[in-house]
Amino acid sequence: MNAYLLDVLLRFGHIVFGVAWIGLLYYFNFVQTEYVKVADDGAKSDVMQKLAPIALWWFRWAAMFTFLTGLILLGWIMSQQRFSLGITLGALMGTLMMLNVWLIIWPNQRIVIGLDEGDKAAAAPKAGLASRTNTLFSLPMLYFMVASIHGTQASGGVWGGDMSMTALIIGLAIVVIIEANAIWGKMMSAIQSVSAVITSSIILTVIMAGVVHYA
Repeated sequence: MNAYLLDVLLRFGHIVFGVAWIGLLYYFNFVQTEYVKVADDGAKSDVMQKLAPIALWWFRWAAMFTFLTGLILLGWIMSQQRFSLGITLGALMGTLMMLNVWLIIWPNQRIVIGLDEGDKAAAAPKAGLASRTNTLFSLPMLYFMVASIHGTQASGGVWGGDMSMTALIIGLAIVVIIEANAIWGKMMSAIQSVSAVITSSIILTVIMAGVVHYA
């Protein structure tokens, strides 16, 4: 198998699982959550007992296989000496998003939907904050995923392997601060509503792209 075909197949597999994962992420944040807010008790109970467990199964395993195929693809990219700052930051955000799914969202959602015992009033906000954080990360992560391959020749060293330490430190600091809030912080107004998190994700994408290109 030639290098080009292998590259395409690895990216294809990663994208297929990624589409399923991010699609379900948006479904939970933009559709199900908003529906549950206005649904009557019977409909809400039906969602939590029947729909949510199925959707969460696909959600968490799509996240895991996106991560695993991403690791394989990352190894392939490194073997081709095409590692870059954009790939670094994108992979970091994707990894944190996967960890948020398995270590924060899923354990707390198990309590919310009644699979585990626990304080539903405390679990729901924790899962919601991590899910909103993943939504915030999603657009810059997807931007770097696309730009890291299509921008390689057009952007020279930015994508081709010459990393700016200043840009790396600034990018890492932004990601770490946001993730720290997902773990220990609270829901901020910048990500609380659907329109707010979409706007904030676009702004974060512009900021992160600016850091990579110009810092």
